[in-house]
Amino acid sequence: MAQKNKKAVKQTKSNAPYIRGFWILFFGSFGVLILIFLLASWGVFGSLPTFDELENPESNLATEILSSDGKTLGKFYNENRTPVKYNDLPQNLVDAVVATEDRRFYDHSGIDLRGTMRAVAYMGSKGGASTVTQQLAKLLFSDTPSNTLERLVQKVKEWIIATRLERQYTKEEIITMYLNKQDFLFQAVGIRSASKIYFDKEPIELRPEESAVIAAMLKNPRQFNPHREISKDNALERRNTVLALMAETGKITNVERDSLMAMPMKINFSPEGHADGIATYFREYLRAFMADWIKNNPKGKDADGNQEFYNIYRDGLVITTTIDSRMQRYAEQSVTEHMENLQREFDRQNERNKTAPFRDITQEEEEKILYRAMRTSDRWRKMAANGISEAKIKASFDIKTDMRVFAWKNGVSEIDTILTPKDSIRYYKRFLRAGLMSLTPQTGEVKAWVGGINYKHFQYDHVKTGKRQVGSTFKPFLYATAIDQLHLSPCDTIPNIPYCIPAGEMGAQRDWCPDNSGGQYGGMVTLKSALAQSINTVSARLMHRVGPQTVIDLIEKLGIDTENIPAVPSIALGTADISLFEMVSAYSAFANKGVHVEPQIVSTIVDKNGTVLYQSIPEAKDVLSKESAYVTVNLMEGVTQYGSGARLRSGPINSDVYKKVITGHPYRFKNPIAGKTGTTQNQSDGWFMGMVPNLVSGVWVGGDDRSVHFSSITYGQGATMALPIWGSFMKKCYEDEDLKISQGAFERPENLSIRIDCSESEASSHQSDILDELDF
Repeated sequence: MAQKNKKAVKQTKSNAPYIRGFWILFFGSFGVLILIFLLASWGVFGSLPTFDELENPESNLATEILSSDGKTLGKFYNENRTPVKYNDLPQNLVDAVVATEDRRFYDHSGIDLRGTMRAVAYMGSKGGASTVTQQLAKLLFSDTPSNTLERLVQKVKEWIIATRLERQYTKEEIITMYLNKQDFLFQAVGIRSASKIYFDKEPIELRPEESAVIAAMLKNPRQFNPHREISKDNALERRNTVLALMAETGKITNVERDSLMAMPMKINFSPEGHADGIATYFREYLRAFMADWIKNNPKGKDADGNQEFYNIYRDGLVITTTIDSRMQRYAEQSVTEHMENLQREFDRQNERNKTAPFRDITQEEEEKILYRAMRTSDRWRKMAANGISEAKIKASFDIKTDMRVFAWKNGVSEIDTILTPKDSIRYYKRFLRAGLMSLTPQTGEVKAWVGGINYKHFQYDHVKTGKRQVGSTFKPFLYATAIDQLHLSPCDTIPNIPYCIPAGEMGAQRDWCPDNSGGQYGGMVTLKSALAQSINTVSARLMHRVGPQTVIDLIEKLGIDTENIPAVPSIALGTADISLFEMVSAYSAFANKGVHVEPQIVSTIVDKNGTVLYQSIPEAKDVLSKESAYVTVNLMEGVTQYGSGARLRSGPINSDVYKKVITGHPYRFKNPIAGKTGTTQNQSDGWFMGMVPNLVSGVWVGGDDRSVHFSSITYGQGATMALPIWGSFMKKCYEDEDLKISQGAFERPENLSIRIDCSESEASSHQSDILDELDF
């Protein structure tokens, strides 16, 4: 026995170095690990991410653009992130994330030791060990590790941050910040953007199977993305895995799991890029509006005393606009429907046009148009900036290249083709463009704004930026001036015979003798009929009586920029270039009893804390008397009763021409509508301005260049080019009863002294008086 004890003692002594070495290694490793944690926390391996973003989770946020009815129109952002609070998350989403990413989330303090030991023991083959808190910590690092050592150091930092997060925030706050920080691709940063982009709904509205799709993307948003064709199958499989895990953890029953897994994966992809969604032209104008507002409304001063300004790309402002999302959609739909039909007919007529899409120009003029377009293109600017010679730049426009171009094909579409850049310019020149704007005359609130047919491919805004000849839509300004100054009545009759303003009078350089369209002369016409039929000779007579400067003074009060409008008689026929924005704004005063209200596009601007930074205050001024405004409206009602706008009231339309360019059923409006069509020389521009008591809307249609136009007035008039868009828009608005668009009469002023009931006896009795007064 003694011998055995001696051997045991001897063996123990011989193993002592190993045992001692083991404990030294154990405690040494533990000490090194603690040292590494301490060094990392002291910043030896680089600074840890700050808590600024967590202490103020609403920093670096997208600015949201809201419609007047509370819908998101779009956002301004560098990072498309709009955070939500925990109460905005559906429980099924929280359950899906916990079941999939960290089922012991509510039990650990940032680091899951069991999971870590399992990951080490099985080398990660049975899952990783990162908790939701660690993943949130990882999201705070902007740089990706370039090697294993850096990743190990970052991992240590993640553990430190995770434990700090757990001490500072509740579990609900952590999972909310985690979902707000995630990038789900396609500009969907954060759960709210992801919910809106992939399902077009708020997070709280997500159903369990939709929440499972979102949770599935957390593993790898590219590999399990439901929108990418290449990853749809993976996304469906991963979604079902999430549902299975939810059943495993008791968040749903097995019956619910089987039912949900059997459902197809449906998404409603609604991108929120700057060129996506609705009101794209309006949003771009709003960007410029905000730049001016920011310049004049500083945020305050920073710690160094420097002036700070708001930033729409990161300050999380909320801009509530006057746009109504429903009316905006109806406007865009109406433009798309009509322009696709109109373009089809335009292309058909150009099949035998050797200079298509241009008309009435020489080859030299055509080359100048193309050269001018080349000079203003992005390609030219970029090449010139790199010092490339003009000769080489021009040569590059003749090299064929693959490109994706705009096309009309059951609505807006794109096609892949091979063209030279020069041919692509010609290709885009053939498309007719359009603009529509609508506002409430009593408040000046802009309700719809369509600046073109497709913002991605045609970024020039034909509401505010574009100015084109307005044609006969200018005549109501002339008539309003005459009514205001001369107290004319719609029933007054005027001879419809040729009329000239002699050279030297009113700025006319030579005798100005306008012709009537179609050469229609003879007899006496009432003022109301003269406007309805757009008789030019009557306009000439009125202009001779009131003078062009008086008319210009009126339109300036109505909000039109008159700097480049000469005081000459020809403006009576609409030779002036005016924007659609100005025209709608000016017409609104007629519907608003002679009071002009400056157009409003923004109601409020609120910062991320809910503080109101801007509240719109309408600017109104009296321009015309109530009587003059009402009589002018009465004149324009004649346009839609028996003039060029009568198509708005027609029953079945027999005209083959009109059938080719309208969609749906005839409008058959029965309510009072005041309006005016406009057509410019050579059919380059088609206009229609239409009003009901609480809505004024204008439409313009034309080519990018004035040489792009229809060959005849049959299709090239405002009644065919523009009026159908107005009619379709208003029909859609009327069908939506929630919009409460007026169908009643314009309010008649009390004690109206000007006759508007044009019975035969009244007209004949007043005829001699008006002829004497106007010295006709």
